Amino acid sequence: MPSRESIVSFVEPPAPEGADPYVNGAGPSPGIAVVPPRAEWPGLFETLAARIRSALGWRALAVEHVGSTSVPGLSAKPTIDIDLIVADPDREEDYVPALEQQGFVLRVREPWWFGHRMLALQEPACHLHVFGPDSPEPVKHRIFRDWLRGNPDDRERYEAAKLRASAEATAAGEHSMEYNARKESVIREIYDRAFRAAGLIR
Repeated sequence: MPSRESIVSFVEPPAPEGADPYVNGAGPSPGIAVVPPRAEWPGLFETLAARIRSALGWRALAVEHVGSTSVPGLSAKPTIDIDLIVADPDREEDYVPALEQQGFVLRVREPWWFGHRMLALQEPACHLHVFGPDSPEPVKHRIFRDWLRGNPDDRERYEAAKLRASAEATAAGEHSMEYNARKESVIREIYDRAFRAAGLIR
């Protein structure tokens, strides 16, 4: 279980010199279109989660729908974000081949950042984020998701930030990482309220 300090911290270790997180020429996604909420997103997650659990069996310690498509009524990029917890994300042989048989492709490898890997699926569009049990990131993601589900004012505030960031990033010809940076300040403000409500910070 991650510590309280790691959950509320946003300090990310830099990549080692010369390390490239992108696998086989992959790079940041150029797609930053934010679309109105779609009724099929929860069902798509359930279908994908069943495929992941079928592929990995008990090695899938947790499979969670996160990101904007997990929040009813919230506009989002039409890609299902899923957090997968495995015992040791550095042991790719324990899960990557089985997921590849389901059509997932390893796109990101960041062992210096809580062992994070990201596998992508084209149809339905999905980003599968793999972490270990001690990573604070999935805990952050669930707190953010649940806070937005229960707080319409912040959901609307975040949606406005997403739409503004998408328009500005598209106009500037930017990719998804730059889009994310444009909405970071609003995300941090919302996290602060969620962390305080949970008693994680005072």
